[in-house]
Amino acid sequence: MLSQRFMMDVYLAPMVGLTHLALRKVVAQYVPEGQSMLWPTEMLSSWRIPKEVLGSSFETLKGPEETHICPQILGNEEEPIRISVQKLEDWGATAIDINMGCPVTKALRHNYGVALMGDLDYAARVVEVTVKSTKLPVSVKLRAGLQNDLEYLLRFVKALENAGAAWITLHPRVAGLKRRGRADWSQIQKVKAHLSIPVIGNGDVESVGDYLRMKSETGCDGVMIGRALAAKPWLVEQIARSEDLPRDPYWEGAEYGRNLMLLIQYLEEADLSYESLQKKLSFYVRMTHMWLDFGHQLNSISTKSKNLEELREGVFKFFESPQRMAVNSALKG
Repeated sequence: MLSQRFMMDVYLAPMVGLTHLALRKVVAQYVPEGQSMLWPTEMLSSWRIPKEVLGSSFETLKGPEETHICPQILGNEEEPIRISVQKLEDWGATAIDINMGCPVTKALRHNYGVALMGDLDYAARVVEVTVKSTKLPVSVKLRAGLQNDLEYLLRFVKALENAGAAWITLHPRVAGLKRRGRADWSQIQKVKAHLSIPVIGNGDVESVGDYLRMKSETGCDGVMIGRALAAKPWLVEQIARSEDLPRDPYWEGAEYGRNLMLLIQYLEEADLSYESLQKKLSFYVRMTHMWLDFGHQLNSISTKSKNLEELREGVFKFFESPQRMAVNSALKG
């Protein structure tokens, strides 16, 4: 089972601009001693990797202490995929994840990401090529499809299993919804019942309660959490320790601030220019501030600071006053 291989059954979702080394280090401090997680990278292009020295770009930085890394690749052509996964294996990957869920217009136009879900045979071939190119287990992260069609989704995931996928992660929203609406967890349950490989559920998990409910309602083998885990990485510790009640919202606010200062430190250690550091930090705040009361003010600080000293001072002053976090971003305020 997947959970036995990597011990914990909670996963940080691969997210462009977020799941870089700096954020992984922030989240890792909450993994209890003796346990481990499977760590994502940002989405990596299989057209770019063959031309790149892995570790020379911020997206492919990996700490010496990092194990169980599962880079996510984007692609649809055999030769770039083959070269990419071999390089990633040499780089130290533990597994390879194929992106079949990215819903952006560019992906649809160029037939990668969720666009691959429009052609069952082609998608299965992408998995087969990837599996044959590496000794590592290969997973697929996907959405409910280009449109709601449960019968097609079940045929699609079975084809991925038959092509050699070791497990799949399902975000049960169709491509057009992106992050809008509600994830249909019943589809996770149906896919789980249809396959013999592990199934990880993803979508609308913001608390330990949500995690427990997804596990109970769907029978999934694990739960993947995206922006909520980036905002509240202590969820990892709570889940590991079976804490089913939210922590004090003001403690969470202070912890968010502490982690933000750590994130600045880790980004600085990566030798980024201030412009790059500010861009990455501002993106993190933009993606997570909705759980924080008055988070819009923090968003302004992160985008308008003119240098590192001003950025640090602005963040420090913001958190000098007690800040509160919400359990669910939709309930904040």
